[in-house]
Amino acid sequence: MKTAVRLPDHYTVRPPEPGDAEAIFGLLSAYNTAVIGVADCALEPIAECIVEPGFDRGTDGWLVLTDDGLPVGYATAFGKGDRQVVEVEVASQDPVVAEWLFDEAMRRAREMGRERGHGEITVDSCVYRADEPLRALFFAHDFVTGTTYHRMRIDHTAGTAVPKVPAGVVVRRGAFDDAARWAAHEVIIESFRGQFGFVARPHDEWVACLEAKSAFDWSQLTLLEVDGRGVAVRTCGDEFVEGENCGHIGTLCVIEEFRGQGLAKFLLHDAFAIDAAAGRAGTILNVDTNNPTPALGLYLSAGMNPVLIFDGLRRVLPTT
Repeated sequence: MKTAVRLPDHYTVRPPEPGDAEAIFGLLSAYNTAVIGVADCALEPIAECIVEPGFDRGTDGWLVLTDDGLPVGYATAFGKGDRQVVEVEVASQDPVVAEWLFDEAMRRAREMGRERGHGEITVDSCVYRADEPLRALFFAHDFVTGTTYHRMRIDHTAGTAVPKVPAGVVVRRGAFDDAARWAAHEVIIESFRGQFGFVARPHDEWVACLEAKSAFDWSQLTLLEVDGRGVAVRTCGDEFVEGENCGHIGTLCVIEEFRGQGLAKFLLHDAFAIDAAAGRAGTILNVDTNNPTPALGLYLSAGMNPVLIFDGLRRVLPTT
């Protein structure tokens, strides 16, 4: 029987608070730099995650500190939808702290499932391919690789072309009223249903989550319509502006019956043109390489290149 990992006596643990954002940013920056050579995080998104709708920081987050109050580990367990899927994240350069945080996050994940009456839950985590110690920790607890993500980037030139709108398509830029937001959300749910890690959020929670992000504005949502029906959506954000002067495509999706008609290609090149006109050095997005659509091929053919690899790790386990 596996013995529970014990947190060393010279460390303390408590839930994260909004005022901890800067310290957590420093911790994650140092951790990511040790793994991939760059910080790959920003202060504002970290602060927003601490107060994100659906995240109870009192029960779902753990910040490990030294006696001097310096952070040495951080973990979260985020329950999606009805909590049958839980996403866990763990970061610590101390292997003992990392395993203790992992155990706490898994304990809470099971607890979430039991609270909702589930006999089993799915636990997901997204881990850098280069993070061998963390991957080994997850694999030692029976996680498997469910999918792989590539971060893609294209650098822009002065000649970035504005694409032609496909025939019969109406472009709606901005979702400033509830009807437009409902239409966009329904397209996203229909497009991503069944894909790795996707769980539809309640509409009000989805809206609140986007509005809580300082890098997002409703003007950055684009909806494509055919015969008055929403069929494709793109959301963009400013997450990579400060660090890399790049635009970011957070979501790009087309409902199944309208795929293969050039809508995704239009939305992609339209984003490139907007970013280039704004003086951005490039555009960044993440792609699930096991996506049922040929998304990776589209991005490669458009001149994007992979710059970072993540693995989506998964385990299905009983809640008892």
